[in-house]
Amino acid sequence: MKRIDGREVNELRPVKITRDYLKYAEGSVLIEMGNTKVIVAVSIEDGNVPPFIKSQNASAEVKGGWLTAEYSMLPRAGKDRSARASTKGKPDGRSLEIQRLIGRVLRTICDPKKIGERTIYIDCDVIQADGGTRTASITGAYVALKAALDGLVAKGKLKANPMSAQLAAVSVGIIDNQMMLDLCYEEDSRAEVDMNVIMTANKEIIEVQGTAEKDPFTIETMNRFIEMGYSGIKSLMDAQDQALK
Repeated sequence: MKRIDGREVNELRPVKITRDYLKYAEGSVLIEMGNTKVIVAVSIEDGNVPPFIKSQNASAEVKGGWLTAEYSMLPRAGKDRSARASTKGKPDGRSLEIQRLIGRVLRTICDPKKIGERTIYIDCDVIQADGGTRTASITGAYVALKAALDGLVAKGKLKANPMSAQLAAVSVGIIDNQMMLDLCYEEDSRAEVDMNVIMTANKEIIEVQGTAEKDPFTIETMNRFIEMGYSGIKSLMDAQDQALK
């Protein structure tokens, strides 16, 4: 079965990861997955940690830090203009949920207690959206974060990169009773089941977000989602490795 853009059901959109896309960030990438484009920038502030980390450090032998993320879309990233958060006067609920996801999954593979007394900010800005913006953000953030932490090692600020695993993320869905990998917006908008899969290179699950938009699905279908998701994640990791060379 061919899809809207001519891909096979188990085929990723074309993936391109450009390292050092921004001049001043400690780590940055432009990740492109089909028509979805996200800029990820990593900023590191030495000696600056949130109050709850400062409180923990007061009695700790080894001083820890914090890793957090922010996510936003440019007003014309989509087909229609969306208002900026500063204009609306309050944060967008969807953006808050996605940035919490990004920070949460990256803290799974990079323990803040091992980064020293500093805060790492991961900013994900969608400049063009065509489905899969959160999964592209996570996949790109891994590359930008690893590059930034490698930079700390090179400067002698860390003895070793504290990241414990490689991760990537991809969407999977069911459209017209057919399971498909890496949904574009048109596919995502009419999916009967929509799922985001985040896994490590060792096939360990970090997080799965899935919703039955129509009928419930079985455990067997869930397992097929994860297997298809992992097949795409392996290819995304090849792109990450290439960008980090």
